[in-house]
Amino acid sequence: MHSHTPDASAVTGRTAVLDNASTRWLTALDRLERTTVADPAIRVLQRGIHALPLGGMRDLLRGRPLGHPLHPVLVQVPIGCWLSSAVLDLVPGTQRASKTLTAVGLAGIAPAAVAGWVDWADLPPEQARVGLAHAASNAAAVACYALSLTSRLRGRPAKGRLWSLGGLAAVALTGALGGHVAHRRAVGGYPAT
Repeated sequence: MHSHTPDASAVTGRTAVLDNASTRWLTALDRLERTTVADPAIRVLQRGIHALPLGGMRDLLRGRPLGHPLHPVLVQVPIGCWLSSAVLDLVPGTQRASKTLTAVGLAGIAPAAVAGWVDWADLPPEQARVGLAHAASNAAAVACYALSLTSRLRGRPAKGRLWSLGGLAAVALTGALGGHVAHRRAVGGYPAT
């Protein structure tokens, strides 16, 4: 009987590819953390966010009542909707549901973004730099999903699905960047709230 277990060289080859990709990703993040070109804009944005008259809303947006940041909870709405929409795009006869999920995901962006910016305003420079890239990739995702919804509403579902796939790629990148910020923040001992 023929065994279906992969040989050691195939496993080693895949491991080397993953290790190489991981090294490149972490090197890029390290460079981003050390790049100071956006620091003047970061300082202005952080001061501006701190100056907003949010009162008690600031603590709510930072998740103090929960004991952890609110932003990761709120991003579940757009991410969940958009991922579900992508799955439904593969199922015949679900165009209306996919369109609805795309729209609900877009509606969920504002609260998640506001909570994220309030958290971001308190980050130290290294994490704030990656956080700014996280925000930029979020903006790219939102733009893709807005174009997806527009295409779907205009009766062009194929184009809507393509924009949705672009948005999902941006969501993957922004999630990786956000995860890096959260991990560095936790490891570095910065308070979550």
